[in-house]
Amino acid sequence: MTIRDLTTGDAEAAASLSTELGYPTTASEMEKRIADRAGVSDMAGFAACVDGAVVGWLDVGVIRHLDGAPYCEICGLVVAASHRGAGIGRELVAYAEQWAAARGLSRILVRSQLKREDAHRFYRREGFVEWKRSAVFTKSLA
Repeated sequence: MTIRDLTTGDAEAAASLSTELGYPTTASEMEKRIADRAGVSDMAGFAACVDGAVVGWLDVGVIRHLDGAPYCEICGLVVAASHRGAGIGRELVAYAEQWAAARGLSRILVRSQLKREDAHRFYRREGFVEWKRSAVFTKSLA
C-alpha cells in the first residue's frame, strides 16, 4: 500500500468511494473539487493505493477560527469496504498527522456522524477522544 497526493486522475475512484461513504457525487464533480484545491497549501487530499488502484482517500485542511489556535481537521476519510481492516485508514490518519505536524499544528480534529459507530471505534483506537457533541445546521444560499 502506498499513500500519495490525490490527483484529478483519481476522480472516478474518489467519487465511487465518496458514494460508498454516503456522499454520492459524479467523477466530473469530484475532478472539479480536486482541481479547485490544487496549489492551496492549507488543504490536501491523499490517496491510498493498493496495486496502483485507489482504495481509500483522506481529505484534510488547516482550520483557523478567532476563538482558538489553528488546528488540522480531517474533513473526510473513506476506505473501500473490500479493504477495511487492513490498516489503510490507520496509515492515512498517520499521514495526515505528519502533514499537520509539518505545518506546526499541535491538534487534529475529526467530526463523525453519531450513527457511524464503527468509525468512532476506529478513531478511539487511533488515539482520538470524544470532545463534544453538537448539532450541525446548514442553509442553502441558492
